[in-house]
Amino acid sequence: MNTFGTIDRPLTHDPKKQAPMKPSTPSEPAGSAIPDFTTPGATESRQNRTREMQLIPEALARAHMHERLQDAERERRAVRLATARRMQRRAERASMRARRALAMAVMQ
Repeated sequence: MNTFGTIDRPLTHDPKKQAPMKPSTPSEPAGSAIPDFTTPGATESRQNRTREMQLIPEALARAHMHERLQDAERERRAVRLATARRMQRRAERASMRARRALAMAVMQ
Protein backbone atom coordinates (compact mmCIF):
# COMPACT_ATOMS: atom_id res chain seq x y z
CA MET A 1 0.00 0.00 0.00
CA ASN A 2 1.46 3.34 -1.03
CA THR A 3 0.90 5.85 1.74
CA PHE A 4 1.46 9.45 0.87
CA GLY A 5 2.31 12.08 3.44
CA THR A 6 -0.23 14.52 4.79
CA ILE A 7 0.09 18.19 5.57
CA ASP A 8 0.64 17.39 9.26
CA ARG A 9 3.04 14.51 8.56
CA PRO A 10 4.77 14.97 5.23
CA LEU A 11 6.79 12.13 3.77
CA THR A 12 9.78 14.45 3.71
CA HIS A 13 10.46 17.93 5.00
CA ASP A 14 12.53 18.82 1.96
CA PRO A 15 10.31 21.04 -0.26
CA LYS A 16 12.16 19.95 -3.41
CA LYS A 17 11.22 16.31 -2.85
CA GLN A 18 7.55 17.00 -2.05
CA ALA A 19 4.82 16.57 -4.64
CA PRO A 20 3.84 19.77 -6.44
CA MET A 21 0.55 21.39 -5.52
CA LYS A 22 -2.41 20.60 -7.74
CA PRO A 23 -3.73 23.52 -9.78
CA SER A 24 -7.17 24.74 -8.75
CA THR A 25 -10.12 23.53 -10.80
CA PRO A 26 -12.24 26.03 -12.76
CA SER A 27 -15.25 25.41 -10.50
CA GLU A 28 -13.22 26.48 -7.50
CA PRO A 29 -12.02 30.09 -7.37
CA ALA A 30 -8.32 30.60 -6.78
CA GLY A 31 -7.42 30.91 -3.12
CA SER A 32 -10.65 29.39 -1.81
CA ALA A 33 -10.44 26.72 0.84
CA ILE A 34 -12.44 23.53 0.87
CA PRO A 35 -14.66 23.51 3.98
CA ASP A 36 -13.61 20.99 6.61
CA PHE A 37 -15.85 17.99 7.12
CA THR A 38 -16.42 17.60 10.83
CA THR A 39 -18.72 15.24 12.64
CA PRO A 40 -21.07 17.04 15.04
CA GLY A 41 -19.83 16.66 18.59
CA ALA A 42 -16.34 15.60 17.50
CA THR A 43 -14.79 18.90 18.57
CA GLU A 44 -16.29 18.70 22.06
CA SER A 45 -15.17 15.11 22.58
CA ARG A 46 -11.69 16.01 21.37
CA GLN A 47 -11.55 18.97 23.73
CA ASN A 48 -12.78 16.85 26.64
CA ARG A 49 -10.27 14.15 25.86
CA THR A 50 -7.54 16.75 25.62
CA ARG A 51 -8.58 18.28 28.94
CA GLU A 52 -8.69 14.85 30.58
CA MET A 53 -5.33 13.93 29.11
CA GLN A 54 -3.86 17.20 30.34
CA LEU A 55 -5.13 16.42 33.85
CA ILE A 56 -3.64 12.91 33.92
CA PRO A 57 -0.08 14.05 34.82
CA GLU A 58 -1.51 16.32 37.50
CA ALA A 59 -3.47 13.43 39.01
CA LEU A 60 -0.40 11.18 38.82
CA ALA A 61 1.72 13.85 40.53
CA ARG A 62 -0.92 14.27 43.23
CA ALA A 63 -1.04 10.50 43.83
CA HIS A 64 2.76 10.33 43.87
CA MET A 65 3.00 13.16 46.42
CA HIS A 66 0.29 11.51 48.56
CA GLU A 67 2.26 8.26 48.53
CA ARG A 68 5.49 10.07 49.43
CA LEU A 69 3.76 11.88 52.31
CA GLN A 70 2.47 8.56 53.63
CA ASP A 71 5.98 7.07 53.36
CA ALA A 72 7.43 10.05 55.24
CA GLU A 73 4.78 9.73 57.97
CA ARG A 74 5.52 5.98 58.32
CA GLU A 75 9.23 6.77 58.53
CA ARG A 76 8.61 9.40 61.25
CA ARG A 77 6.48 6.91 63.23
CA ALA A 78 9.22 4.28 62.98
CA VAL A 79 11.87 6.77 64.15
CA ARG A 80 9.66 7.85 67.10
CA LEU A 81 9.06 4.21 68.05
CA ALA A 82 12.78 3.39 67.91
CA THR A 83 13.57 6.49 70.00
CA ALA A 84 10.89 5.57 72.55
CA ARG A 85 12.26 2.01 72.87
CA ARG A 86 15.80 3.34 73.27
CA MET A 87 14.67 5.76 75.99
CA GLN A 88 12.72 2.96 77.71
CA ARG A 89 15.83 0.73 77.80
CA ARG A 90 17.89 3.62 79.14
CA ALA A 91 15.28 4.28 81.87
CA GLU A 92 15.22 0.57 82.80
CA ARG A 93 19.03 0.54 83.12
CA ALA A 94 18.93 3.68 85.28
CA SER A 95 16.23 2.09 87.45
CA MET A 96 18.35 -1.06 87.88
CA ARG A 97 21.39 1.05 88.84
CA ALA A 98 19.29 2.93 91.40
CA ARG A 99 17.97 -0.35 92.88
CA ARG A 100 21.47 -1.75 93.10
CA ALA A 101 22.75 1.43 94.73
CA LEU A 102 19.86 1.33 97.23
CA ALA A 103 20.46 -2.33 97.97
CA MET A 104 24.16 -1.66 98.52
CA ALA A 105 23.33 1.22 100.89
CA VAL A 106 20.87 -0.95 102.88
CA MET A 107 23.37 -3.85 103.08
CA GLN A 108 26.04 -1.72 104.69
